[in-house]
Amino acid sequence: MKKISKTILSISEARKKIFEISKKIQKPGVHYIFTENGKAKMVAMSAEEFDSLMEDIEILSNPKTMANIKQAEEEIERGEYVTLDELKEELGYKNNLQPAFVAEKPKKPYGAKIKKVNNHGKK
Repeated sequence: MKKISKTILSISEARKKIFEISKKIQKPGVHYIFTENGKAKMVAMSAEEFDSLMEDIEILSNPKTMANIKQAEEEIERGEYVTLDELKEELGYKNNLQPAFVAEKPKKPYGAKIKKVNNHGKK
């Protein structure tokens, strides 16, 4: 389990240190809580951690996905699985070949949609 570092600052203080904070939160597990009048108002974390958290929430909130995970865990517990080497042998891949299955995490940058608001608060 990764270590979590949580720092609490007032929004006014955070404003003065925003560039320092933006560098610090790039480390995994580093979060800042910004307060106003002593009450928590917002949290700062890296975009990468935010995306990861959103993925976790999406998975955990999908009953079908969770049922599949539970089924897989039960099958593993019962020994109903094959190793990668066994699968490669079954599919006819030789050990000196490149891996048969490769997955890469997409390098999609985080982006937020911005709504333009005029001086009268109307979109």
